[in-house]
Amino acid sequence: MQKLIAGIVDFRERMLPQYAQRFKELALSQTPDALFVTCSDSRVVPDLLASTHPGDLFTVRNVGNLIPPATADGISIGDLSEAGAIEYSALVLRVANIVVCGHSECGAMKAVMADKPGPETPNLIKWLHHAHAAVFRLEHEGALDAKLKPYDQLSQLNVLVQLEHLMSYAIVRDKVSAGTLRLHGWWFDVASGSMCVYDRASRSFEVIDRQMADRLVARLTTP
Repeated sequence: MQKLIAGIVDFRERMLPQYAQRFKELALSQTPDALFVTCSDSRVVPDLLASTHPGDLFTVRNVGNLIPPATADGISIGDLSEAGAIEYSALVLRVANIVVCGHSECGAMKAVMADKPGPETPNLIKWLHHAHAAVFRLEHEGALDAKLKPYDQLSQLNVLVQLEHLMSYAIVRDKVSAGTLRLHGWWFDVASGSMCVYDRASRSFEVIDRQMADRLVARLTTP
């Protein structure tokens, strides 16, 4: 806690002068380009990894970067906070992109694979149910990268499953069909510090280096 408090003072004294004008501009409104859904894991820091600034990302963080799917009438089968964020970002903020970002060594994925329910964590057990489709896919379709540890294999497939869960929301489907919203699957390798993107052509997660970044930007500008 001392580190947090010291950090607040450091920001106020050293960094705030650089951001003061930006915060004034953001005081009454925000226009983020993307909804960024990622894990609560302390090692995943979206603004650091993407070099973003205040106002750039509308962020949802939870254990396992999970998105409970919606029923036919559009109601989430799980916690409503993720569904509310989807609706708000798509309808009010009108973001152009939604990113689901998983990561290596994810404790949630390890817990899902262990499948050892404990009475002391009933809420966590119920929440992790939204990753079980990824377990099924790993068991029946295999990994995207067989060289990874089993729980990292699961983590990558979980990103794809959560993208499918996103498409269960009518507002997302409609905007994707209209070409006003794009979905992206990312995966962060903690050990190397590399961010990867799912490439449908290779059916694998590829490192976002300069060459890949150019390809991604070109796709964004293609109708």
